[in-house]
Amino acid sequence: MKTGVDKLETPIEFLKGVGPKRGELLRKELSIYKFRDLLFHFPYRYVDKTSFHRIRDLHDQSGSVQLRGILRRLDVAGSGRKRRLVGRFRDDSGVIDLVWFTGVHWLQNNLLVGSEYIVFGKVNSFKGNISIPHPEIEKVGSEGVRQAATFAPVYASTEKLNTKGLDAKARRRLMKALMDQITPTDLEENLPAELVRRLQFPSHYESITNIHFPSSQAELDKARQRLKFEELFFLQLKLLQIKGRRKKVIKGYEFEQIGTFFNRFYQEKLPFELTGAQKRVIKEIRRDLRVGIQMNRLLQGDVGSGKTVVGLMTMLIALDNGFQACLMAPTEILAQQHHQSISAYVEGLGIRVAFLSGSIKGKKRKELLSLLELGEVHILIGTHALIEDKVVFKNLGLAITDEQHRFGVAQRAKLWAKSKPLPPHVLVMTATPIPRTLAMTLYGDLDVSVIDELPPGRKPVQTIHRTENHRMRVIGFMREEIAKGRQIYVVYPLIEESAKLDLQNLEEGYEALCREFPLPEYKISVVHGRMKPADKDYEMQRFARHETQIMVATTVIEVGVNVPNASVMVIENTERFGLSQLHQLRGRVGRGAEQSYCLLMSSFKLSNEAKERIQTMVRTNNGFEIAEADLKLRGPGNMEGTQQSGILNFKIADLAKDGRVLKAARNLATRILEEDPGLSLPKHLPIKMYLKKDDKEVRGWGLIS
Repeated sequence: MKTGVDKLETPIEFLKGVGPKRGELLRKELSIYKFRDLLFHFPYRYVDKTSFHRIRDLHDQSGSVQLRGILRRLDVAGSGRKRRLVGRFRDDSGVIDLVWFTGVHWLQNNLLVGSEYIVFGKVNSFKGNISIPHPEIEKVGSEGVRQAATFAPVYASTEKLNTKGLDAKARRRLMKALMDQITPTDLEENLPAELVRRLQFPSHYESITNIHFPSSQAELDKARQRLKFEELFFLQLKLLQIKGRRKKVIKGYEFEQIGTFFNRFYQEKLPFELTGAQKRVIKEIRRDLRVGIQMNRLLQGDVGSGKTVVGLMTMLIALDNGFQACLMAPTEILAQQHHQSISAYVEGLGIRVAFLSGSIKGKKRKELLSLLELGEVHILIGTHALIEDKVVFKNLGLAITDEQHRFGVAQRAKLWAKSKPLPPHVLVMTATPIPRTLAMTLYGDLDVSVIDELPPGRKPVQTIHRTENHRMRVIGFMREEIAKGRQIYVVYPLIEESAKLDLQNLEEGYEALCREFPLPEYKISVVHGRMKPADKDYEMQRFARHETQIMVATTVIEVGVNVPNASVMVIENTERFGLSQLHQLRGRVGRGAEQSYCLLMSSFKLSNEAKERIQTMVRTNNGFEIAEADLKLRGPGNMEGTQQSGILNFKIADLAKDGRVLKAARNLATRILEEDPGLSLPKHLPIKMYLKKDDKEVRGWGLIS
């Protein structure tokens, strides 16, 4: 056997109890290739085997319990496939049946009636009688007590592992065999000794031992706390190192001037007073653009907070310094919306704004690309068509990406490679509020700006939950709003796996609405993802021009539609939407001066999670509060835009619960790198050595090319 640190690099098949076949299974099912992988494959829950229940206290909601008593009888009941073994088990308080449907012959030969056993299993209720099916059963030794009663670890498994002899019990045996070989020298300390003392952490070795086989809840809690901290600490340290390297290495264009374009827009064109948050963010951006380092800034802002104006004013700074700017949006609808609003803002300033998407073809496209290369197009707005090789800028100085999570890393890299000799400054905008913990992790290497106030005079959208028995009241309310000259969205869910069903759902809803809102008094638009872009745009424009009063749509209107006269959003089958999506949809109304409403329609039967989502929507309009609730409900891996990030594959940390730990870890990482950027001080040697060995790659958001 190898010694020292190398021991953890031993292939998993060499562990006692594994072998070639099981080794291959562990590689395929759990990506466990070597001892280190198994060691850091932590339990996801624990079974408390340190205490015993009494039979008379058990009921159908008792869950998993541990009993100690005498096996009084063993009987085989039924025949064929229904054959089962039933054991009568008694303690000093009562009797319960233990039932096995498999392994009957082996159990008959090995269980001894009249002997004392420890039983562990989940209580089941059938026709009012409780029993324990397929319990673990262990004979009490001659010394009268079982050795090493612990919190037994339970590891994530698969059906294949369970059927091939690697179930929970077998996996515990493997882990025990591994832990018997591991010594403190195999798991050297990875945090400075002074820090471990100050935070009152157990050692690295003790933490790993106690995360697998704790003898008490207190031991388990300390191990968890230590391992969560170090996982988040090393992640933040790597992200901050990437950020520091980028600021040293990646030069950027110096935008020294605030000139005619910016000043004329601010003095003559800006239709409203900027909020304090917008002014603060513009100052942060101006500071970035002056220093000769490439800007990589994330701009977060709730729906309607005024990100587009901030983005435009950043573009005008680029123009004032003789550079071009571009804005890439994920959908044609959103890109067109930006093009229309920005063109209107800069009208009369002598700025040429162009639009490019896949639908711009032939002579028109050729002419646009020629003007762009000559520098006669100042601002280019479009879809991922912007990253095509034939799109050449004369001097791109600023690249803005809107709703960036919908683009892949390679797409963003292509856009940023459009500028030579230096990369363009980058502004990443999102209207999907990101919880602070998630932002510090997903975008930990970026500078972050937040627009956290809405323009004055905006009335909060009133959100109301209604079930099917209120349908006629909702129809009556819709008629009243239309009579006032308002317009209404009615949105149906869209899930790609069931696109046909969703289309049918939308069509049935449309027909029902036509019966309630008949021609010629009412006119209804329909928009869904299967329509041709031109047809979709036609219907959108009809609604925007107030030629139709109701727009029936799927979630294609989630972003990019701005109709201030629309004051009611009716969301059908609300329970099928995520919180973030509901909030985005609600943001389509409340854009005018009138009071707006969001009606959440759902069935009577709702899961607890659906109820919580709806209650959150009714309670608050604050996108950041909603994002935090969404994180708690769904976890970070399921939130919009995070699936492509390997950063979130935590072994033990949980961003929904460990926000305070993350903040402390990032603060400490920041202080250490400020004091010792190269980690060259003797006290930081454990950190430096661990980073060299740790093979988990972290790719910063900004450092992608």
